[in-house]
Amino acid sequence: MKSLYEKTVCEELLNRIDQLSHDSKALWGKMNVTQMLAHAAAGMDMASGRLNIDRVFMGKLIGGFLKSFYTSDKPFNKNTPTAAELVRADASDFEKEKENLKTLMKAFSDGGIEKCTTHPHPFFGKLKAEDWGIGIYKHTDHHLRQFGV
Repeated sequence: MKSLYEKTVCEELLNRIDQLSHDSKALWGKMNVTQMLAHAAAGMDMASGRLNIDRVFMGKLIGGFLKSFYTSDKPFNKNTPTAAELVRADASDFEKEKENLKTLMKAFSDGGIEKCTTHPHPFFGKLKAEDWGIGIYKHTDHHLRQFGV
């Protein structure tokens, strides 16, 4: 499974982000491309420990049973729900959001497992740093596929 800790994987995602433009259209979902970039950056903030979201009720009930999905080869389903704290409806500066996401991704990848959060995932609960590397790759890949790159 690909992980954002792998330099070649990080470069792959950065190249795909560079293929986006301010008028890229979503193939599914409600976010525009700028909102998606800000949303993906919020995910990076969560994986890096800069954004800590409390566990959601459903996650406490079933998140542990579904944790293996987060690190599996299976891509996320279209229109998978997200935590309200990760929604960035007010994002409006495409270039700013694009560069911010790229900067956060490079910092996460370069920081390695030592710089990963120890805070639980809001749905899946406690994760190892290696799990975060895989999951955050899958999250970013999911949204880049959402916009056709």
